[in-house]
Parts: sequence; structure tokens; C-alpha cells
Amino acid sequence: MVKSILTGNDKELGEREMGKGQVDVSIHQSNSPLPVTLSPDARQRGFTLLELMIVITVIIILAAIALPQYQKTILATREAVLRDDLYKMRSLLDQYAADKQKLPQSHDGLVTAGYMRELPVDPITGQKDWNVTTGDDVNSSSSESGVTNVHSASADTSSEGTPYSEW
Repeated sequence: MVKSILTGNDKELGEREMGKGQVDVSIHQSNSPLPVTLSPDARQRGFTLLELMIVITVIIILAAIALPQYQKTILATREAVLRDDLYKMRSLLDQYAADKQKLPQSHDGLVTAGYMRELPVDPITGQKDWNVTTGDDVNSSSSESGVTNVHSASADTSSEGTPYSEW
């Protein structure tokens, strides 16, 4: 039983009085004297354009905040891999020199001698292009030269401000 706002009479609402497929939604507030009747289709239409625009705007703002941090993380990871690769190759150069009593003639000499399976890919350039520094072999009796150091072939500058080729 619902009291009619207009007439003040008590009446029972059902589908017969409201019409087929309609649902009565009565709003009894002081500023809304008339009941609002919505069909089932009107309640299930979905989101409004304004709601969708707000959600899309929030997603764009979050992406704009997250993307630079993601790029910094990727760069820091590449730099860490470069440091580790350089450390390992320099360590293998020292092991080769200690074992063979001479320096390798190229960085490929570490691979052919079995110290490395293959040359690592430079994470900055994406290729197996390393700059090698050659120098006199102090352990060699015939004063040969060999690889004394390895550097990245990248001409880019690191996040620390130093060129990768000086690492």
C-alpha cells in the first residue's frame, strides 16, 4: 500500500495499474511531489558519456605518471646488466691471462678458449659490438699485445652523466 501524493488516497500498486513492463519508483521527497516511473530498459542502458570520459581521463593521468617511471626502470636495468657483463668479461680476461700466461688477441679469444660460451649482447646497443682496448702483454716473452680491457660501443650517456664507452 502506497499513499498517493496527489490525492492522499491509499492505493495498491501492481502491474495492472502501472502498465506492462514498467516498475514504479516513487520518490517521496519534499522537493519532488510526483512519483518517477522507469521502464526496465531505462535502468539498464549502461554508463553515460560523462562517466566514461571521467574514467578514461583518470586512466590517462595514471598512465602519464607511470610511463616515465617504467622507462627509468628499464634504463636502470640495462645499465645494471652492462655493468655485470663488463665485470665478468674483465674477470675472464684476467683468468685467461693467468692461465695462458698471455693476453687474448681479441675478445673472441675468450670464446674460442672456452672461457665464455658466446659473447654477450651489449644491452645498450642491442648488438655484440664491444670496444676492446689493447696493450702490451707484460707476461709475454715476445712483447706481444693483447686485449687489456672491454668497453661498451654505445656513444650514449648514462643516467649518471658519463658515457657508456668509458665504463
